[in-house]
Parts: sequence; structure tokens; C-alpha cells
Amino acid sequence: MAINSILVIEDDRFIGEMYVRSLQRAGYTVDWMVDGNDGLIAARNKPYDCILLDLMLPEKRGGEILQVLRGQQDLIPNTKVIVLTNFDQDEHSRLAMEHNAEAYLIKAEITPKKLLSVIEKLSAS
Repeated sequence: MAINSILVIEDDRFIGEMYVRSLQRAGYTVDWMVDGNDGLIAARNKPYDCILLDLMLPEKRGGEILQVLRGQQDLIPNTKVIVLTNFDQDEHSRLAMEHNAEAYLIKAEITPKKLLSVIEKLSAS
């Protein structure tokens, strides 16, 4: 499934702007939400091909958003989810998150170029 539309849920202005700018330059349609509640509403109300989801968000944590979206009703069955975090989780939490997401990336290790590469690989799969 080709990825064209991306929802970025990221509260850090610098990181969010960097992702949005890089993604738009690469030709993606991008919406950006800075808190968990708005991100969840956006993800429910508009179909996205991919969601970049920060874990540590105001209002509602990324893990909660993922549980709602990929829970019993799986509101986003055709959407790829990439979890982005600098928060070092215990292995059980990380594995649970990875089970519900197509990628789990540490922000400190990911450049915009690497992020685009991950999205391209998901788009091809």
C-alpha cells in the first residue's frame, strides 16, 4: 500500500517542524497535531496511510492512543503506525507497543532521511 497521507502526533515543536518539512518536501500530505487528544480525534476522523506517534504527549499518551486505535475495533486497520520516542521503556511495554505498530524508533537515533527511508520501506510492504 502506497503511503501518501501522514498524521504526525508530536508535541515538540522543533522535532514536529523538522518531520513535517521533510515529509512535505518528499511529497507527502501531512497533518500535524501537538497533543494526544487532538491526535486521536484526527486519526479517527480522517483516513491516513501512516501515523507518526510520539509516546510522551500532553493530554493523552501515545500508548493510550495506540490502544484505542488498534484495540478491539481496530479503527485504523489499513494505517501504518510508526512509534517515535526518546523514552526508554521496559521490554514488556516496548514489545506490546511494537506488536501494535509497524515500526518503533528512538528519536535520538533517527534523522529525517532515515525516517523517510523507513516510510518508503513500509510503503513498499
